[in-house]
Amino acid sequence: MTPPRVLLVTGPGGAGTTTVAAGTALAEARAGRTVLLLGESVGTLSGVDAIRPDAAQWFRDGVQGLQRRAGTELLHDDELTELPGSAGLALLHALAGAHRSGRWQTLVVDLPPVTDAIRLLALPELLARYLRRLLPERRPASLLLAQLAGLPYDEAGRWIGTLTALHALLGADGVAVRLVTEPTAQAPAAVRRARAGLALHGLALETLIANRVLPAGSADPWLRDAAAAQRAVLDVLPGPPRELPHLGGAPGEAELAVLAGSGALDAVPADRLRRPAPVLSDRTAGTAGTADAGGAPLVWRLPLPGASRDELDLVRRGDELFVTAGPFRRALELPEVLRRCTVTGAALEESGELAVRFAPDSR
Repeated sequence: MTPPRVLLVTGPGGAGTTTVAAGTALAEARAGRTVLLLGESVGTLSGVDAIRPDAAQWFRDGVQGLQRRAGTELLHDDELTELPGSAGLALLHALAGAHRSGRWQTLVVDLPPVTDAIRLLALPELLARYLRRLLPERRPASLLLAQLAGLPYDEAGRWIGTLTALHALLGADGVAVRLVTEPTAQAPAAVRRARAGLALHGLALETLIANRVLPAGSADPWLRDAAAAQRAVLDVLPGPPRELPHLGGAPGEAELAVLAGSGALDAVPADRLRRPAPVLSDRTAGTAGTADAGGAPLVWRLPLPGASRDELDLVRRGDELFVTAGPFRRALELPEVLRRCTVTGAALEESGELAVRFAPDSR
């Protein structure tokens, strides 16, 4: 069975991501595909199934399920208040369930604003890493830590499995982010940071959508100047972006259908998507894999398009490299060949790659 396409729609707050998510779902339905739209603010659209995850119910079910497996007395519904972040986790849980079901050919997800969205998409990998570090294997110390944390060891293992599967889903072929922006003066910096954050976490960027673009050539001087200011921003955005017109207000289904039929929301073919991933190469020979017989330095290249040198940082901790790009941070496990090497330098190249240089440790 062919896995569904997954389009994760996000952008700066107020950029119109919910409109773009709805229009994307309609465009996929018009193309003859079965579509599910997930999000906190989704409405009813012809030919599109929709799910609005209930974060409070998801949290209650999770806590009470844990209590049942632990054999403890259940808390009543009115005793349980969802924790901050539950809405995002409930959305990911709903996405995973829809993906497993195989009922739909395309899943469109209306995510929170982009900084929160990238952190949410990075959360499964981060939580799984913490649990593995806390409970590396079934031994007395790990069992004691699990009990002190109030988490049965088997339950922790189940969570690790769930989080690992979710992280694999988000990094799978056919899963990509559709980034939405409004062409304002703040857009270039916001898009730059978002592209770097997505690449840092290995998330494929499907396309950049410029929303609420004003028509050129208006007889009204104010609109003409506003359109010219937008065009100046659009000219410096990467891509170039696909453009959607300003609708003048909150769109109904008729307006969304116009957007869906414009072609700007058509999905990029899955075989054209490229997931950013580190590449190991010999700096001098340019060949992948290992250093030459003379011990030539190795370079680990991390694609970070849009990253700024003054917002980059990296720290080596054992077998991991912690990379910070603006507001985003990720722990990357080093390839086996680099674990006995030392970091000798790093540079952000013009290509947008962070090149980290390693040399064999002579000790």
